[in-house]
Amino acid sequence: MIDSKKVLYSKGINDECITLDYAVKPIIKYIPENWIVWCPFDTKESEFVKQIKAKGNKVIYSHISEGKDFYIYEPYEHWDCIISNPPFTNKRKIFERAISFNKPFALIMSNTWLNDSAPKQLFKDKDLQLLMFDKRMKFLNNGKISNKITFSSSYYCWRFLPRQIIMEELKEGFNGENKVNK
Repeated sequence: MIDSKKVLYSKGINDECITLDYAVKPIIKYIPENWIVWCPFDTKESEFVKQIKAKGNKVIYSHISEGKDFYIYEPYEHWDCIISNPPFTNKRKIFERAISFNKPFALIMSNTWLNDSAPKQLFKDKDLQLLMFDKRMKFLNNGKISNKITFSSSYYCWRFLPRQIIMEELKEGFNGENKVNK
C-alpha cells in the first residue's frame, strides 16, 4: 500500500528552479506602495528580491539553505504579502501554509495543478486569482536555462490582483537572453 502522505510531502529532484528576470517583472506592478514583501524561497541574489527592492518596496527574504524552512519559519519583522517561486513538490502543503498567514500572496505554480483536487479544496471558499501568460516561463535549473518546458506556469494569488484572472504577454529579454541570478 502506498503511503499517500509520504508521497504528498516528498522532496522533488528539481525543486531549486530559479525564476528568470523577465518572469518576475509582470507581478511587480501589482505590489502596492509601502508593502513589505516576504520572499520565503529566495536568497539576496533572487530576481524577486532585486526587482521588488528596485520598485521601492522593502523585502524580507529567506531560504532553506539558511536554515529558514518555510514550513516552520516566519520572519519576526512585520510583512504584508508573500511573493516567490516555491518548489513545485508539496504544492498543497505550501499553499496551506501560505493561506494560514491570512495575508495576500503571489506564488508561481504549474498550471497542471489546476487538474488536481487540492486547489479546488484549498480555494473553495476563497477567490483564487491567476496571473496567466501567453507563453511558458523558462527557469534556470542546475545552471542551465530550461528551453523545453513541458508545462505552463502562472502566479497563483490570493487577495493580491485586482480581478480573478489576468492574461498578460510574457516578454523575454533582449534576443531571448535573460539575466540569470539565484
